[in-house]
Amino acid sequence: MEKLKITLVCAAGMSTSLLCKKIIDAAKKKGFNEIECNAYPSSELKKCAQGSDVILLGPQISYEEKKVKEQFPDIPVIVIPMKDYGLMNGEKIFNDLAAQFGW
Repeated sequence: MEKLKITLVCAAGMSTSLLCKKIIDAAKKKGFNEIECNAYPSSELKKCAQGSDVILLGPQISYEEKKVKEQFPDIPVIVIPMKDYGLMNGEKIFNDLAAQFGW
């Protein structure tokens, strides 16, 4: 995979920006040099999701999972586990994604 684009979505897009940095750091440890990870509020998802390899939803908006999957049927949508989100465990989140998608 040449470039990886991960889109994080939460209620306001603020707390997940720290998580994005941690995911990028974890990806770089695994040899990914071209990784884009950005956080957005759910209200901006339509403008930002295009070209994403995966959309991650914060647990506080997990109720939107079905709607997001319907809006973006060609992009995997994953809800971040509450524990990993609360601990801002970007390394575990990235490693779980890498295992699931074979990155």
